Amino acid sequence: MKYRPFIYSLSLFSIAFVACQSVTNHQETAPKGNKDSTKNYEFTAQPVWADEFDNPGLPDTSKWSYDVGSQHNGWGNQELQYYTEADPKNVEVKDGHLYIHALPEQKEGLDYTSARLVSKGKGDFLYGRFEVRAKVPAGKGTWPAVWMLPTDWTYGGWPNSGEIDILEHVGYDPDVVHISVHTKDYHHSIGTQKTAFRKIENAREQFHLYRIDWTPDYIKGFVDDQELFSFANEGSGFKAWPFDQKFHWLINLAVGGFWGGAEGVDREAFPATFTVDYVRVYDLVK
Repeated sequence: MKYRPFIYSLSLFSIAFVACQSVTNHQETAPKGNKDSTKNYEFTAQPVWADEFDNPGLPDTSKWSYDVGSQHNGWGNQELQYYTEADPKNVEVKDGHLYIHALPEQKEGLDYTSARLVSKGKGDFLYGRFEVRAKVPAGKGTWPAVWMLPTDWTYGGWPNSGEIDILEHVGYDPDVVHISVHTKDYHHSIGTQKTAFRKIENAREQFHLYRIDWTPDYIKGFVDDQELFSFANEGSGFKAWPFDQKFHWLINLAVGGFWGGAEGVDREAFPATFTVDYVRVYDLVK
């Protein structure tokens, strides 16, 4: 996909190329090179950065900013929402959770509003363990995601500088969650994206723990501490492995789009809410 300054990718139609298993998972893994994908790294016992979402009101401005706008700015994946900034109708912290609400309301020519939080400049990381405990929304047309993008785009625009998707979900496939990475050599636009998914029958009703372990040798993904995904550093350069630079968090709830709206959008499913219990970062012990 051509680089765009707002919504860069997420896992699109490449998901269609992998066959879902009912209770386990499927993954496509980059071939191993001269890096050790079996090395056991350790991480700090306590988070070095976190948001427990314990303070009611709007999200902590020392940790989060907002991406604001819509596809009418030339952004993204033909999604139907306008992302607002610090609007309590769309984003709030209460009862120890972060809530992102996608609402069926008109704004700037779009039929929905929502929110997208970013930690860029406030939480930027090179390697570590990244955890999010979350509950995805119900409803056809919802597309929640917790993911990471490069802070400095060292190797150029998307997909050259990479992307890490810790959690993705689309409402028309309600029991399936996804973990993916994107690089210049491995992305959906050329049919080589590295992705994995797992069926979780209560992903909408209960919280689950989603995690990636990012090291110099590999990125591994987990759901409820069960390994789902592994992507090895081949040692062949940035086209396969741009993950030697700082990345930051993004948390959002999109509506429709190439993937989220592939089977239509059920307007009766909105308002829809994406709920996050916490996000935590543990440093890599070198």
